[in-house]
Amino acid sequence: MTTSRVELPDADATRAFGAALAGVLRAGDLVVLTGELGAGKTTLAQGLGAGLGVRGQVASPTFIIARVHPSISGGPALVHVDAYRLTSLDEVEALDLDASLDESVTVVEWGAGLVESLTGDRLEVTIHRPHGAEGGDSFLDDDAEAGVRHVTVTAVGDRWAGVELPAAP
Repeated sequence: MTTSRVELPDADATRAFGAALAGVLRAGDLVVLTGELGAGKTTLAQGLGAGLGVRGQVASPTFIIARVHPSISGGPALVHVDAYRLTSLDEVEALDLDASLDESVTVVEWGAGLVESLTGDRLEVTIHRPHGAEGGDSFLDDDAEAGVRHVTVTAVGDRWAGVELPAAP
């Protein structure tokens, strides 16, 4: 396993980091995003979508569960999943994510503990964004674009051997 840590000053930097991270992704890759509400999981996914050159606005798929964004640049599609409302492995299996895994980049918010069985190779991305007194800036709770994000990317599996993960933009 390889681990990389970056500090991103705001949402724009988080999107830029996602775009840079997309540069090392290919069809078949699984990215698991973990972090508290408002940490920046969807913001990072927006950067991944931009970097992959996919169609459509990458938005939180909380009520849809999964959304497919086809490539407009000849690369893999982005399958964006929000597992927040899923409570069991059976519900994950019902999404049939493994059917499109080989031909897409699959990004799963709130997927820790639920999707690791899809593949032994994955990126586990944990985002922490201090709020209120913890971060020293009380405006963070109201402004989703502001505030530092602490991001840890852990590359799991042989697929990532020798792959250099991007640094902060």
